[in-house]
Amino acid sequence: MAVAFVDGIEAELRHPKVSRGKASAVSSPKTTIWPLEPHTVGKHRVLKGYLDAWFPIMTKLNKRVLFIDGFAGPGEYHGGEPGSPLVAIATLRNHRALPSITAEVRFFFVESDPARKSHLESVLARDPASVPAVSKVQVIEGTFDGRMTELLDFLDDEKKRLAPAFVMVDRFGISDTPMAVIQRLLSNPCCEVYVSFMYEAINRFKRTSEFEPHLDALFGCESWRDGLHLVEPEARKDFFYGLYANQLRKAGAKHVVHFDLYEGNRLVYAIFFGTQNHIGCDRMKAAIWKVSPWGEFNFRGSNVGQARLGIESPDYRPLVAALKAEFRDSGFVSIVSIERFVMSEQTDFHCGQLRSGALVPMERAGEIEVDPGSRKKARTYPGGTSIRFL
Repeated sequence: MAVAFVDGIEAELRHPKVSRGKASAVSSPKTTIWPLEPHTVGKHRVLKGYLDAWFPIMTKLNKRVLFIDGFAGPGEYHGGEPGSPLVAIATLRNHRALPSITAEVRFFFVESDPARKSHLESVLARDPASVPAVSKVQVIEGTFDGRMTELLDFLDDEKKRLAPAFVMVDRFGISDTPMAVIQRLLSNPCCEVYVSFMYEAINRFKRTSEFEPHLDALFGCESWRDGLHLVEPEARKDFFYGLYANQLRKAGAKHVVHFDLYEGNRLVYAIFFGTQNHIGCDRMKAAIWKVSPWGEFNFRGSNVGQARLGIESPDYRPLVAALKAEFRDSGFVSIVSIERFVMSEQTDFHCGQLRSGALVPMERAGEIEVDPGSRKKARTYPGGTSIRFL
């Protein structure tokens, strides 16, 4: 029997039956472990970059936080490279803030394949000391849908909420995580989701009748059918992306960020991140921009099309244009309001790019006016600065 700690209570979770015979457009590897693919490296780098920011913030504000990997896999790849469970644990173990963390960090790794679950347990058992003292690790056999539904049902019965959680939904195929489960997770105000979206699978099987129920569940609606008539591939992809992002918002995410992972010129899948907090949105965008190219990665923003990850000289013109469009008729606005706008899903940039990438060039070009009484030094924008966009 598995035991999950949630907001100070113990939720005993009986092993659900593993789902059999579900249709899947992108099959799980047939072997227990498999070679690491380049696009997975990019996904893990973004994950580590985000957790570097998430762990110290969330453990400072809460007594307990959860990292839930819903499709944990065997824990390592064919060459011994770490899987996402080990990436998450190592991020906490090696974090410079670890000595000051007093909150309990719970790692839950859910895996439906018994052989992979067993392999993950053996990988974790090789070096028990690698798990930080402030954390506890549990490997749970079962489907993500089944385990999460069971847990959330229990919490509903007890009138409890899920502890602050980062939930990684790195699935194979299109039938493993319906929007209904995502919605229940996001109903908890401090829950964030990191979801793999298999666009190629959707595009390939969208007209196959046996997949219609799975696509209905994936999107949480039947509106995906409205994209079937779109002939232009990019327009069709934009439609499905936009629909999924909107459904995440309806499910409770106030901010949605996504990026694409390519293998050569082939789109493998996209990652969608949903959060209710503008700070989380900003930190995810910063993690994405920080990743250096490994093969062909693209950060596809929802606002300015595609921008290459890790480029040395980003084009900040879309950020400048977004600032002008948002604030041109607002008179003097506080730097705090400007920062919050940039941090939100309304831009594809993060707050660390605001000053040097946009405000300094705009001030030099005479495109902004700064209230001289709100700062002491030109081309600096400390708290309390007021700016008018001309």
